[in-house]
Amino acid sequence: MSKPAIEAYGIGKQYRIGETVAYYTLSETVARFLRAPFRRRAQADQRLFWALRDVSFTLQRGDVLGIIGRNGSGKSTLLKILSRITEPTEGRAVVRGRVASLLEVGTGFHFELTGRENVFLNGSILGMKRAEIVRKFDEIVAFAEVEKFIDTPVKHYSSGMFLRLAFAVAAHMEPEILIVDEVLAVGDAAFQRKSLGKMSQVAGEGRTVLFVSHNMPTVLRLCNVGLLLSSGRVAAYGDIQSVVNTYVRQGMELAGERRFEPSTDTDLAFTAVRLRDCRDAISAQVNWSEGVFVEIDYVVRRPMRAAQIAFRLYNSDGTCVLTSTDFDSDLSRYEATQAAGNYTARIFLPSTYLRSGSYYLELIAQVPHVRLLDHVQNSISFEVLDDGSHISQFGARHGVIAPVLEWQIWRQD
Repeated sequence: MSKPAIEAYGIGKQYRIGETVAYYTLSETVARFLRAPFRRRAQADQRLFWALRDVSFTLQRGDVLGIIGRNGSGKSTLLKILSRITEPTEGRAVVRGRVASLLEVGTGFHFELTGRENVFLNGSILGMKRAEIVRKFDEIVAFAEVEKFIDTPVKHYSSGMFLRLAFAVAAHMEPEILIVDEVLAVGDAAFQRKSLGKMSQVAGEGRTVLFVSHNMPTVLRLCNVGLLLSSGRVAAYGDIQSVVNTYVRQGMELAGERRFEPSTDTDLAFTAVRLRDCRDAISAQVNWSEGVFVEIDYVVRRPMRAAQIAFRLYNSDGTCVLTSTDFDSDLSRYEATQAAGNYTARIFLPSTYLRSGSYYLELIAQVPHVRLLDHVQNSISFEVLDDGSHISQFGARHGVIAPVLEWQIWRQD
């Protein structure tokens, strides 16, 4: 049996808050040395911060590991340690095989050089021999879709072109281990699909992939192993479905109502969201046969045209079940100007479209295709309860939603 591709043993990374790197002349260095005993107490008062603590896991060859967690949980720090960009404060990581990392868009690229020159430069940094780069050059450029601009300095590239070329180089160097941070979010939908297909191909060839993303459906589709980080520690590790379920439920306390401190730097901001049952009572539990009213409070600070209010409904897997906007029922609102003031939007959500289980809402306010006004993730969560009226005697229903649809059947002869 071959040895694991990656073994992490108690990895920890500590930073000193407020610490900066400074450079001194010889006389300043001597003076600082003489004053050192008097500075120790002040330095001891500086706060230490553990970005990672006691992170251990084993990853086999051919596994695709999805690393998930909220912002600041330590995901990028872990990738930098595994990529040998930074050293751990404690613990150690054993990485077997050539590693290709794409942690930040354009790492290793020189803005004054052309795309062609940067392919050779970046390929060399990632460990490719010149003959290997020459052999793969046309394939890399075709994948990145930058043929017309390959001899143009990359400082003139858009962020999407830059990303496509950087990913193409990293993915085509045939690494034993491919490490990708969520920089793929910069690309368009078509490129994201192609990139995910390339990572699946890499994994299918028996190589190992580490993938960081906040897109849970993508993580579920691509990965077979999950690692959930919370405040720098391992909160869950194992089968990707169970790890994603744990992540989605983190911080999702059932609540019939939530109020927000509205942002002051936007012309439209959310102030509250609540759920009301058919008896007009605020509740976080919905009977399958009844449905629920969603009420969204928001403030408009100055008259606005084409402002759109929307919500997205997610299930416990992190899959977006549906999206609804105020333009759905009244398209004329797009042309109308909304006066300044406090507003409440009320929407009926028929729970008969939903399976029993946990759900949460994401709120979005925007001027479509122009700018985002306000955005509240995990704004409120609730449960749909099977109250016995669900048609279940013929077995469990499959699918993201479970509507009861009207059937018409007739005999043709």
